[in-house]
Amino acid sequence: MHIRNERPEDSAAIRTLASAAFGRDQEADLVDALRRQGDLVVSLVAEVDGGIHGHVALSRLQSPPHAVALGPVSVAPRMQQCGIGSALVRAAVDRARETGAAIVFVLGAADYYERFGFTVAAAARFKSRYAGPHFMALAFRPVAAGPVIYAGPFDALG
Repeated sequence: MHIRNERPEDSAAIRTLASAAFGRDQEADLVDALRRQGDLVVSLVAEVDGGIHGHVALSRLQSPPHAVALGPVSVAPRMQQCGIGSALVRAAVDRARETGAAIVFVLGAADYYERFGFTVAAAARFKSRYAGPHFMALAFRPVAAGPVIYAGPFDALG
């Protein structure tokens, strides 16, 4: 497996992958909209045997400053449970740290994301429409509590 930055020619494969991974187009639409609006901070793909079988996005948040959102994380259905998602999340967390992010927020299953250092407790002091048991954060340095406002394309998720 090789993890690398997304290239312009990867966008159609990423779209197909996200739709297959989630069984719907909503996440693929989100990635496309984030890309179009310039809100993707990091977009990584996992190549296996020359094909793209995984993708992860980091997008900028409107608030708090120096914060990013992790997700969606997409893995081809036949390649799930093979470590691709974990490798992509680790790579995205490393890139977030390298790009100067102070904190990363994620929406997902706590039992999955806790292994990477995300906790519900770290996100609890931030107001968000996503607040709850699936809203987690991983802080690299102190961040003043305040609202978490995702990039505009997330509004389409409902």
